[in-house]
Amino acid sequence: MALVELRHVRQTYGANEHPFVALDEVNFTMHEGEFVALLGATGCGKSTLLHIITGLQRPTEGEVLYRGVPLMGVNPHTTIVFQTFALFPWLTVQQNVEVALAARGVFPQLRAHRAMELLDKVGLDGFETAFPRELSGGMRQKVGFARALVVEPELLCLDEPFSALDVLSAESLRGELLELWLSRTMPTKAILLVTHNIEEAVLLTDRIVVMDREPGRVVTEFTVKLPHPRRRKDSKFLGIVDQVYATLAGQTQPEPIELGTAPGEAGRTRALPDIGISNLTGFIEHVYEAPHHQADIYQVAKDLKVDLDALLPLTEAAELLGFATIAQGDITLTPLGETFAEASILARKEIFASRIRRVPIFSWLLAMLKAADSHQLEKDVITAALELDFPPEEAARQVEVAINWGRYAELLAYDDDTATISLEGSALQAPPPP
Repeated sequence: MALVELRHVRQTYGANEHPFVALDEVNFTMHEGEFVALLGATGCGKSTLLHIITGLQRPTEGEVLYRGVPLMGVNPHTTIVFQTFALFPWLTVQQNVEVALAARGVFPQLRAHRAMELLDKVGLDGFETAFPRELSGGMRQKVGFARALVVEPELLCLDEPFSALDVLSAESLRGELLELWLSRTMPTKAILLVTHNIEEAVLLTDRIVVMDREPGRVVTEFTVKLPHPRRRKDSKFLGIVDQVYATLAGQTQPEPIELGTAPGEAGRTRALPDIGISNLTGFIEHVYEAPHHQADIYQVAKDLKVDLDALLPLTEAAELLGFATIAQGDITLTPLGETFAEASILARKEIFASRIRRVPIFSWLLAMLKAADSHQLEKDVITAALELDFPPEEAARQVEVAINWGRYAELLAYDDDTATISLEGSALQAPPPP
């Protein structure tokens, strides 16, 4: 019998006729003895799926089963370790761990015994009377692990628990978690890790479930059969990492699919990737320097020392603007991308301006401003209009990205005092493209 099973899970937000789809048709099964990673870029619904599995959130559609029984409410057999340490600063280390037991009605004497036992297992014996402010980030996260494990959960859920730590602390804590899991010294039957770090997933887990976004969905799975301890420089390790990168980067689609539709129209409205123009320029220049202006995406990530959440928006922006194509894990500059890399500062602005005019969401914004009195609108008005296609937080972010892109292209101006966006330069004369 499966430990956890999700059947046709769908999660939407918003009551309008075009609700935002966070998760769509997600099917997922997990058994005892598995250490599984949910892997994907920010916005693919990994954390939402974790909340559904633990019962903190009910899906809009679909069914969640735990040991074959439909889950109703919070799952008492699961616990979560979050990215932020979430400790009570006024409680000692031991008291922070005991809180989880107190919530379940465990007697005080037994609480103390079990808390000290777990603190010893995670290497915090001797720090039981310390307060969180006295601990390093890694030690504070150990307290979070101890608090989650002290209630002896069957399923331990980890929501990017290492991402807030420095590199050395994160590496140390990963090793200690793996030691506890492999030695079977903790009662947990399975571990589910949410992460956007591909190497972390390959280093720790037995199975990697890869998710894509817009909407969030499972696209494929990888079984990791490498023995422990795993070596990052091992050719088989690198091969799996490269395969996962290739899957997440995807393949450039025909232009109508790649660009999407304008807000309010039927079809998928493609969001503007949240990237800085200077970062995109540096990224294009880096690929331009590669032989034949083509590079392995995993190698680019290593060269630039960036993670998945930083790299994928850059590849998406390069695709969206027609500067590059992606296939089988490689990124290749188009002739336009090569021209952009070679161009002067002013020429790059002109190329960028001509390309963003073609992007439906930006074209829609130009049309809105063109039709408005004095060719300007309040920022909140545009944000509210975008909330028909995006959740409020994403709608606000899309407006910020559009402002930054439009300023760089000298098509938009923004007045922070009045919070208004207006047309500028060539956008005032040339009509937006159809």
